[in-house]
Amino acid sequence: MQHSDMKAKMAAGNGFIAALDQSGGSTPKALKGYGIEEGAWSTEEEMFGLIHEMRSRIISSPVFTGDKVIGAILFERTMDGEVGGVPTPAALIAKGIVPFIKIDKGLEDEVSGVQLMKPMPTLDALLERSKALGVFGTKERSVINSANAEGIAAVVKQQFEVGKQVLGHGMMPMIEPEVNIKSETRAECDTILLAEILKNLDELPEGEQVMLKLSLPVVPGTFDPLVEHPKVLRVVALSGGYTRKEACVELSKNKGIIASFSRALLNDLRAQMTEAEFDASLGEAIDDIFKGSTQKIEAAAAA
Repeated sequence: MQHSDMKAKMAAGNGFIAALDQSGGSTPKALKGYGIEEGAWSTEEEMFGLIHEMRSRIISSPVFTGDKVIGAILFERTMDGEVGGVPTPAALIAKGIVPFIKIDKGLEDEVSGVQLMKPMPTLDALLERSKALGVFGTKERSVINSANAEGIAAVVKQQFEVGKQVLGHGMMPMIEPEVNIKSETRAECDTILLAEILKNLDELPEGEQVMLKLSLPVVPGTFDPLVEHPKVLRVVALSGGYTRKEACVELSKNKGIIASFSRALLNDLRAQMTEAEFDASLGEAIDDIFKGSTQKIEAAAAA
């Protein structure tokens, strides 16, 4: 796939994006969920080796194809590794799956109800290396914990500043200002976030586009103006702590939004499974998330 093919697939492809981008801090938890306890490794390198084996197993599975999984987000170490003897991005592209790279370095402490991204002083070098490997776009995450207008404005401003840096390298930014689904002011957060994103989209130069990765809104259809915006290539949703069933139900209520799930995709996979069991479990998750991404229910039925 050339860059133009990847862009076309992201704009209109039927399917969802797999989030395979757990980083250092979340890797032990991800491995435990996969059935590998902390005592199974003695160094950080061994830990990352185990998580790469898990991701390689997923990417190599015959059920993990571009027919339903149109994109995958990688952690930097995963991008730099190999699957089946070829660089991971190339392995994805060979399956018709568009590769993305997680670029944020984690979150700052909460201020004004939000957590901004930590500085990324080596971002330009990472973007150059990623693009050379065939990676199409990036993903960068901030978190919104409460409906503080000043804080949400700061999150969105920072996200778009980073997004412009990504665009400058000829790559597609996936902007992710996550609203914590446990927030007591979620609906208000959604409303403020929508207004801030629209304001920043208006300031983007004509012809430029970004992708958006958002928490599923309290009120279905809240993000319709973003789905329909000419400067938005695609809106995708994170599962944010919902079970797969819950996330897929909420997803199905929001037209034009596809999934970019991590936990909801991987939760039932275990290292101890046979290949047949592993493929069957992964295939079931893929089918559920594909359905939530592509089969929508009317707003009246959702109410």
